[in-house]
Amino acid sequence: MLRFAAIAFVGALSAVGAAKAVVSLDDLRHPELRAPTAASATLGGAEGGAAQITKDRDGHFWAQAAVDGHAVRFLVDTGATAVSLSMADAQRLGIDTSKLTYDYNVITADGRTRAASVHLASVSIAGARVRDVDALVIEKGLENSLLGMSYLGRLSRFEATPNSLILHP
Repeated sequence: MLRFAAIAFVGALSAVGAAKAVVSLDDLRHPELRAPTAASATLGGAEGGAAQITKDRDGHFWAQAAVDGHAVRFLVDTGATAVSLSMADAQRLGIDTSKLTYDYNVITADGRTRAASVHLASVSIAGARVRDVDALVIEKGLENSLLGMSYLGRLSRFEATPNSLILHP
């Protein structure tokens, strides 16, 4: 099978002393982490009612989510290809990070690191639930988890107002 090499840059900016990160990943080598097409989004299991996230004082949208039944605080990042978990959040979710295969090259504010692909059964924000979400665990350099397009792209739509972000399953 032919393998194509392409790098998609994913930018992340977090506030209040949080790490600024730019994540690059080889999304053609791992097509399961590409943003879903409209056809696959309808098959992806988005459900529930609209959810509203209010802009924080720092100017960012922070979402409190239930990930496989556990609370995780995410920085909403529409520029991130995938949901990206910090090492601490992955471990709190019960992911054995020592057994993951870190085969993605990642660049963060702390320098080069690696990431591993994981699968989340569900991510729910105020009732806007998406099942079967592909995500990355960032080995080091990511202080806050990022809510990227592997969740957001599976919604029917999301819209930003000056003070809130509205998620529509």
